[in-house]
Amino acid sequence: MPEPKEIIRRSTIEMEKMNLVSGDCAPKSIGDAKDVPGEVPRTQDAIQTLDKTISNLEMELASAKATQESMLNGAPSSESEGKRKYFMVIGINTAFSSKKRRDSVRATWMPQGEKRRKMEEEKGIIIRFVIGHRAIDAEDRKHGDFMRLDHVEGYLELAAKTKSYFATAVSMWDAEYYIKVDDDVHVNIATLGNTLARHRSKPRVYIGCMKSGPVLAQKGVRYHEPEYWKFGEWGNKYFRHATGQLYAISKDLASYIALNKHVLHKYANEDVSLGAWFIGLDVEHVDDRRLCCGTPPDCEWKAQAGNVCVASFDWSCSGICKSADRIKEVHQRCGESENAIWSAKF
Repeated sequence: MPEPKEIIRRSTIEMEKMNLVSGDCAPKSIGDAKDVPGEVPRTQDAIQTLDKTISNLEMELASAKATQESMLNGAPSSESEGKRKYFMVIGINTAFSSKKRRDSVRATWMPQGEKRRKMEEEKGIIIRFVIGHRAIDAEDRKHGDFMRLDHVEGYLELAAKTKSYFATAVSMWDAEYYIKVDDDVHVNIATLGNTLARHRSKPRVYIGCMKSGPVLAQKGVRYHEPEYWKFGEWGNKYFRHATGQLYAISKDLASYIALNKHVLHKYANEDVSLGAWFIGLDVEHVDDRRLCCGTPPDCEWKAQAGNVCVASFDWSCSGICKSADRIKEVHQRCGESENAIWSAKF
């Protein structure tokens, strides 16, 4: 390819003479040669622009999956914290009126103060109470264990809250698993961690106590489903989904919720909604009954047999009945040892 200084510059008259003498061949060769030096930088610019576009798209995709900057609310205090890899994030679903429940959880299975910070640093486990907007600043200043959502609290808005929780959690912490648990359930954290660690090789995993209850079409009953007609004939059952007291999903699924939260449909029941979001995906459903043990003596018998429960609650109350008063008893009789979390290796 000739250098620009070697190209012969000809006048318009000379070019016309060449057209008359040589036909189409010579002018094209000269014209092509003249255009080459200009085309090379333009081609390089086009390649650089394309590379930059691809790079930007890759960065945007990674950002959308992991950070979702526009949804940050109460982000980690430093950049290094935001980039750290964690093992699991446990979000304890709570309401404004449930301070006694929160205090009972803090007094039993949820480490406090320096122990909670140590668990985050050494074990990669984040635990936060998940709540929407309202004046709970004094409690938050005292304990520092809230995760604020851009969400209006209400029983009929639990599916929306679940979406907001996973989308916000995956933007704040890069973890392998994201767990949702109710504030009237007892949890053994080390046992939960060991259970989840067994499924690390599965990219899209949904772990819980799977069920398939009836679709309740009658108005006025608890768990009524206004969109019952979407599930087929009257009396049909729901697809398999995890019971709402406690379940865990892998990072890919939490990222999927964050990316698609604006188009994911909300049914009347939160646990049904979550199951619906995954029903069309390549997801492995893991049914583990240790995530839904009963309160004593059920969980106590299982612990004595060497099969410590992950979570305990009463089915009749969809949680521990009168949990603010009874969770201490459950913790004493069914809780793992105090050193279990520190000796666990996930």
